[in-house]
Amino acid sequence: MTTDQSFRQAQGAALRLLSYRPRSEAELRGRLNRRFPSHTVEGVLRSLKRQSLVNDQEFAMLWAESRDRQRPRSAAAIRRELVAKGVAPETAASAASIVDDEESAMRSAARFARRIADTDFVSFHRKLHGYLQRRGYSGGVTRRTISSLWDDLSRNAAASTLADSQ
Repeated sequence: MTTDQSFRQAQGAALRLLSYRPRSEAELRGRLNRRFPSHTVEGVLRSLKRQSLVNDQEFAMLWAESRDRQRPRSAAAIRRELVAKGVAPETAASAASIVDDEESAMRSAARFARRIADTDFVSFHRKLHGYLQRRGYSGGVTRRTISSLWDDLSRNAAASTLADSQ
C-alpha cells in the first residue's frame, strides 16, 4: 500500500469517527494509531486541523455545553472528563467555566428528588447527597441543593394537603 493510499484510508477513518460525534485530537490520534503508522496519522491530523474539523477548544466547549444540558455534572467533573479525553487542562478548565454548579445541581437533583419525594428527610438527604456527590458537586452545593429541594417538597405537600381538605 502506498503512502497516498494509507493517508486516504486514515483520513476516511478519521472522518467516519468524526461523523458520529466531535472528538479531541488525542482521541483521534489514539484511534488512528491502532491501524495506521504515526507519520500518516500526524499528516491526517494536520489536514483536519487546517480544515477546522479538529479543534480541541471547540470540542471542549461543545462537550461542556452538551454535558450541562443533557446529563448535568459539576464543572470539576466536566473538567476531569475533558482532560481524560486528552484536552489540555487549561482548555478543559476554560470550557468547564461555563457551568454554574448551583444551577446544574438543582436541575439534576430536581428530577431525582421527584422519584424519592415520598421518603423521610433522612432517606431523602442520604440518597440525594450520594446522587450529587457522584456527579462531582461540592459538599456546600450539595447541602444547599438538598435543603432547597426539601423545602420545596414540604411546601408543595402542605399546599396539596390544604387543597385536599377544602
